[in-house]
Amino acid sequence: MRMTLPNQLSLLRILLTPVFVFLLFLDTKDYQIAAFVVFIIASITDWYDGYIARKLGEVTIEGQFLDPLADKILISSGLVCFSAYGYIPAWMVLIIVIRDLLMTAMRSYAIYHGNGIKTNFFAKVKTSIQCGIIYLYFIFHLMTWPKIYDAWPIALQKIHDWNILSILMYTITVVTVLSLGLYLLENKALIREIYHAARRKRLTVRD
Repeated sequence: MRMTLPNQLSLLRILLTPVFVFLLFLDTKDYQIAAFVVFIIASITDWYDGYIARKLGEVTIEGQFLDPLADKILISSGLVCFSAYGYIPAWMVLIIVIRDLLMTAMRSYAIYHGNGIKTNFFAKVKTSIQCGIIYLYFIFHLMTWPKIYDAWPIALQKIHDWNILSILMYTITVVTVLSLGLYLLENKALIREIYHAARRKRLTVRD
């Protein structure tokens, strides 16, 4: 792997993920604030590595795989954590994680065989919204954990009363399903290629 600066940042994002997860589940508010800081740093590298890669012309095959993989690991870990805390229904997280696993498998196959994979608008929006939602869950969690306070800030009270976080999660789940559907439509040739390759391999094993 060519360890360009963008690739190093993507790798850093992957390495920071277990750090923020570990800190988030420590039973101390200071550690949980530290978890938020680590998550913010990790998410900033997502923007910065893409910017550097385009500016310096260091877009590599490895980076095309590593960058979205790092995103998926970071975002999925955040959603799983807050599902464990009871903020997000597990079925929503399951849909998002399964979708990301399918996309990672497709992208890996395409890159290995020297093919590209089209990225649609919904996918770009999805990642940004997911990251923003995790920010909101972090803020909500830090301001209400370990107990729900009697006197919340007005904005926090409105978020709770209007179920804003739940509405956002339903929205992003729908967008996730739509983005997968568009991926499959836009990459029909790749899907057929994967299907025929799997079929040939199965026939070879039988013979």
